[in-house]
Amino acid sequence: MDYMQQALAMHRQWRGKIRLTTPCPLESRDDLSVAYTPGVAAPCLEISKDVEKSYEYTRRGNLVAVVTDGTAVLGLGDIGPEAGMPVMEGKCALFQAFAGVDAFPLCIRSKDVDEIVRTVELLAGSFGGINLEDIAAPRCFEIERKLKERLDIPVFHDDQHGTAVVTVAAMLNALKVVGKKLDEVSAVVNGAGAAGSACTRLLMALGLKNVVVCDKNGALRPGLPGMTSAQAELAEITNPQRKQGSLAEVMRGADVFMGFSAPGCVTKEMVASMARDAIVFACANPTPEIFPEEALEAGARVAGSGRSDRANQINNVLAFPGIFRGALDVRAREINDEMKVAAARALAGIIPENELREDNIIPSAFDQRVAPAIAEAVAQAARETGAART
Repeated sequence: MDYMQQALAMHRQWRGKIRLTTPCPLESRDDLSVAYTPGVAAPCLEISKDVEKSYEYTRRGNLVAVVTDGTAVLGLGDIGPEAGMPVMEGKCALFQAFAGVDAFPLCIRSKDVDEIVRTVELLAGSFGGINLEDIAAPRCFEIERKLKERLDIPVFHDDQHGTAVVTVAAMLNALKVVGKKLDEVSAVVNGAGAAGSACTRLLMALGLKNVVVCDKNGALRPGLPGMTSAQAELAEITNPQRKQGSLAEVMRGADVFMGFSAPGCVTKEMVASMARDAIVFACANPTPEIFPEEALEAGARVAGSGRSDRANQINNVLAFPGIFRGALDVRAREINDEMKVAAARALAGIIPENELREDNIIPSAFDQRVAPAIAEAVAQAARETGAART
C-alpha cells in the first residue's frame, strides 16, 4: 500500500488527528462545583479585572490557532477550507507531539483579506498565538501585516518564516561544509512567493549581499513588468548587479541555489553551470525543482530538499513547534526578526561542527534536542528585544 492509499485508510479510521481532553476530574458534584458552576465564577471575575490573568486561569497561554483559507494547500493549490482541514489537523498534531503546544484549526470560508483578518481578530482572545497556514500569496502578506498591527499576540505565517528559519539554519551549516562565507557568496532564489521572499530577507538580515530572486518570468529587477507589490519591494533590495534573463542564465556561476517554486524546473546542466562546491536546496514539494541525487551528480557539493526520503530534509516541522513554545513560554507579543534569527542559529547549532558533512547539515525532525533548543533561544531573544511579557 502506498502512502496515499494508506493515508486515506487511516484518516477514515482516525476521523481526525486531534482530540480534546480535560485534566480536571468530573466524577462528583464537588468536581462539577469546582470546574463549573458555582466555582468557575471565581476565575471569571479575576479575568474580568485583568485580562492578562486569562493566561493563568485558562489554556489560552498554550493554545495556538492554525488559520487557513484553503487557497494554497500543500502543492494542491486552491482546494478550499474544508479540504485543507486534514493538513491543519496535521499541523496541530505536530505542535503537540514536538513541543507540547495545543493547537486548533480554523478553516475560514473567505478569500477576502479584511474578512479573514476581522475573523481572527475577533477570536484572538481565546489564543496565545496565531499560525497562518497555506494562504496564497500575495494575500498572505497583507493578512499577516494587518494582524500584526491589530493583535498583541504572536502572528506567524509558517510558509514564510518557518521555511526561512529552517533554510537559513541549513544554509549556515552548508556554507561551513563548503568553506564559503554568507557575505561573499552569490545566490539565486527561484520563487518570489511567501517562502522565497521570507528566506531571502532573513538571509540578507544575516549578511547575504548578492542574491537574485526569480519568478516564472526570470530575474526580478526594478521596473520589471507584471510584478506584484511584494515582488516590487523585493526587487528593490535584491539583484545588486541588476541582472536580467531566465533562471538558467542567472544560475551560471552562482554559489547557491534555493528553490521554492515548481517541480523539475532545474536541470543537471543548470547545476553544472554553477560555481565549484555549489549548494542546491530544491524545496518544491512533493517533487523538487531537481532531485538531490541529480544535483550531486551534476557537480553540487551539498544538496537538500523538502523530502523525508532524502538526506538534508528542509522541513518546517523543525522550526514552528519550538518557535511557538518559546514565544508562549514568555507570553510574547510578537515573533520578531531577532527571534527568527535566534531560532535559525539554535537549529544550526544542534549539529556540532565536527559532525557536519555534505549529507548532515540539518537535524532530523525526530531529534528531541531541536524544539527545546529553539524554544530557549526564542524566549531569550524575546526578552532581549522587549517582546516578552514575562
